[in-house]
Amino acid sequence: MALRITEECINCDVCEPQCPNTAIYMGDEIYEIDPMKCTECIGHFDEPQCIVVCPVECIIPDENHPEDEQALHAKYLALTATKAV
Repeated sequence: MALRITEECINCDVCEPQCPNTAIYMGDEIYEIDPMKCTECIGHFDEPQCIVVCPVECIIPDENHPEDEQALHAKYLALTATKAV
């Protein structure tokens, strides 16, 4: 399932540059994660890099976007696909 950032976010700026899919962005008050781009780093890393670096542990599974590992991998493939010329 995609991840989300909770209200405990302190806007420390460490998670955004770690996301290989550029799914993390600054929202109105805290950082947010675009569920259409979040693959929990499947295809890039063994574990979600935003969770690894978050000092306040405010990144959790987004229950509104349930996806299994196969669906996350398919999303990774779609996000990283290159078009043939």
